[in-house]
Amino acid sequence: MGGGKAKFRIPGGRRRSFYGRSRRDLIHRLVDARWALGEGLPVSAGKQSLRAYLDYWLIVCRTRLRPITLVTYARDVRRLTAALGDVPIRHLTPGLIQSAYASLLEIGFSKRTVEKTHAVLHRALDQAMHWGLTARNPTELVSPPRPVRREMTALTGPQFQELLRLADGSRWYPLWVLLGTSGLRVGEALGLQWQDVDLIAGRLAVRNTLQRQPGIGFLLGPPKTEKSRRTIYLSRLARGALEQQRERQCRDRETSKRWQQTSFVFTNRHGRAVGPGAVNRALTRALHDAGLPRIRVHDLRHTTASLLLEAGTHPKVVQDLLGHSTIQLTLDTYSHVVPALHRQAARTMDRLLSREPHDGTYAGL
Repeated sequence: MGGGKAKFRIPGGRRRSFYGRSRRDLIHRLVDARWALGEGLPVSAGKQSLRAYLDYWLIVCRTRLRPITLVTYARDVRRLTAALGDVPIRHLTPGLIQSAYASLLEIGFSKRTVEKTHAVLHRALDQAMHWGLTARNPTELVSPPRPVRREMTALTGPQFQELLRLADGSRWYPLWVLLGTSGLRVGEALGLQWQDVDLIAGRLAVRNTLQRQPGIGFLLGPPKTEKSRRTIYLSRLARGALEQQRERQCRDRETSKRWQQTSFVFTNRHGRAVGPGAVNRALTRALHDAGLPRIRVHDLRHTTASLLLEAGTHPKVVQDLLGHSTIQLTLDTYSHVVPALHRQAARTMDRLLSREPHDGTYAGL
């Protein structure tokens, strides 16, 4: 089906023309235009600036994005509008955008930051195309900076054991155990509630993640992706650590005069939610005291995956444990341990095909 042109009447009697590569594309643009009108968004770009459009776009995103994601998008938008905010959408060119990226790099932003900013602008302008505000997405012709891939950091098995040995009995011990053996993201661990944990069956359900919303505080939000909603079976070490945590909470409830009843598994001494910042600071101190390499809390999740893959656990199992959307993501993220899997495969093949002395048969067949 060929493309074409259609007109749409907007309040005030004015008409807006839409162009599409195909009839289906044209219908899609008209439907989006009607939706935008119903949402109070401008149907025609006219002389609308990038700043005005991105402000509208962020309002729409509020119902679609996790609070923490919305905060990062707003930060990226501020960087963009500082350089391109007054430019009308229809006047945006690949050259202007490329120059803006170069300016961000010159004033000290990292390549990774600029790459993320590019991704936000690309997504926003794609939506502008669907709303009929622009005929093209100029970011398609822009080359964002490619950051050097961050080298994976994780504790080795002996290092993780040493961390747990020195932390045993401390307030943070149960959290280190859970993060280092279950593959949970820190927000998922801090968002755990006791109704999500079945210590008898030895499992927990990931249903929420703890997020900080500016001006409000900590809130429970949905996990990062649909795959992140998962059931995790606990090691005996993790079950014992969670039992310790429940007993400690009972003691805190009896001794604190400012106790605030919540259902969170991990709380401070007064029953309130614990934020990722406090967890990061506690881990930094613990690693320093133990004489271990400094890592982020998120790297305890990498520790889980690396140890399991090096021990020969199937990548599909690790993918499900981590809540990765695809197995390719798991393999790409932990490509540094793939040689260990290959060596183990070779040893397995040797074992399967080794000959028994004198009888001419294969031991594994």
